[in-house]
Amino acid sequence: MYAQIQSALVALDSAFANYIVAPIGSILFFDLAFWDNGQTGETVLPAVVLWLVLGAVYFTLQFRFINFRAFGHAIDCVRGRYTDPDAAGEISHFQALSAALSATVGLGNIAGVAVAVGVGGPGAIFWMVLAGLLGMSSKFAECSLGQKFRIIDDQGRVTGGPMIYLRDGLTQRGFPRLGIALSGIFAVMCIGGSFAGGNMFQSNQSFAIVRDQIPWLAANGEIGAAVFGLVMASVVGLVIVGGIRRIGEVAGILVPAMCLLYILAGLGVLAVNFDQIPSAFATIIGSAFSLEAGFGGFIGVLIQGFRRAAFSNEAGVGSASIAHSAARTQEPLREGLVALLEPFIDTVVVCTMTGLVIVVSGAYEHPDAGESIAMTAFAFATVFPWYPVVLSVTAVLFAFSTMISWSYYGEKCWEHLFGQRSIFLYKMIFLFFCWAGAVFNAASVLEFGDLMILGMAFPNILGVVLLTGPLKEDLKSYMGRLKANEFPRHD
Repeated sequence: MYAQIQSALVALDSAFANYIVAPIGSILFFDLAFWDNGQTGETVLPAVVLWLVLGAVYFTLQFRFINFRAFGHAIDCVRGRYTDPDAAGEISHFQALSAALSATVGLGNIAGVAVAVGVGGPGAIFWMVLAGLLGMSSKFAECSLGQKFRIIDDQGRVTGGPMIYLRDGLTQRGFPRLGIALSGIFAVMCIGGSFAGGNMFQSNQSFAIVRDQIPWLAANGEIGAAVFGLVMASVVGLVIVGGIRRIGEVAGILVPAMCLLYILAGLGVLAVNFDQIPSAFATIIGSAFSLEAGFGGFIGVLIQGFRRAAFSNEAGVGSASIAHSAARTQEPLREGLVALLEPFIDTVVVCTMTGLVIVVSGAYEHPDAGESIAMTAFAFATVFPWYPVVLSVTAVLFAFSTMISWSYYGEKCWEHLFGQRSIFLYKMIFLFFCWAGAVFNAASVLEFGDLMILGMAFPNILGVVLLTGPLKEDLKSYMGRLKANEFPRHD
């Protein structure tokens, strides 16, 4: 019986890779090729990565570097200085930021950075940071639109996000058919993203590190993975039943605590290796612009940085606007300004710290460091031998927080397509994929996660670009009123 179950799980994993991941990849993730004069062969740039980069640059220029000039005001908003407790919505600015961060600050920061460094070298960290800074403008645009076009029903329940602003916003601009089409495409991709990168990848990578700490899990292969997945799905199920209010409450406590614990440990590693930090920065910057491997090698490093940053902070993907649309505020632009802090915290702060720890410890070039999350654990263990145990707990909590937020994203898109009465079915499917993520092969799960989450950017960025004109006027009005001190402060 035991052998039959093991064989069935292996067959299920193989079917997932061959009949789901591969066909979807061939349709969505077409590549643009770069040639390296025969030195390193062909280097490919996924079209969706180029699309995200161009979108981020466009929004940064169109909104006149809003990512920098409104940074201080965004912090004031999160602190509650402009919060109206009687405004319509379900959660506070801080809870909305925490809920959205819980979907982004996670294993992408722990495992994703290691993947980028392992494939592209230390230089990928530089491009991750640059992508994070540019992505702040994308996040501002999409989350402002999420608030502007949100729908509040008679019971006070909020529905917002790309599936709403693509449909209603583009209808206002005179593109009703395009709006409906982009809205539907986004909703389908978001549901897939909630099953994949927001769920399966988290379960898969948290199991990978917990397995190293619990011998029984490692010794029992697919059976151990199935047991871990079942436990994870059960705990997640207890939270997602409560909806966005429960998710916001849990995330508001869990995310700050996790980030603080992880950052303090990272700072400890950097403090011990303080003398290596300057050379680490030199290595990162030098590798980012190195042409030793030719032009194709340079493009390869850049691609890894931008690809993993996009997966980590999801700027341009549109997912965070679903959470931010539920925030209590009368000013849509204000929530967009709060949202631009996400890529900064997620990528510029947390990912940079992870990358520095990997470089100063030498883990990225150590033969025993392993790959993905194992490399990060090895890097921390060079200073704190016991830290892999703590990291395994942190990784599970990061994964848990990401999954509960992504369940909400997928749920709202499912409701948009199939109605509220079928939400229970969505939750059951979501929990199944939570279990399956621990069982399936890591490479297949990572690829499937990239496909679904990054694929959401195609309809989202196109729609946001078409809505940029009115949004620029809204921003001009908001910043003018802010400068004139027309907003009441609650110091």
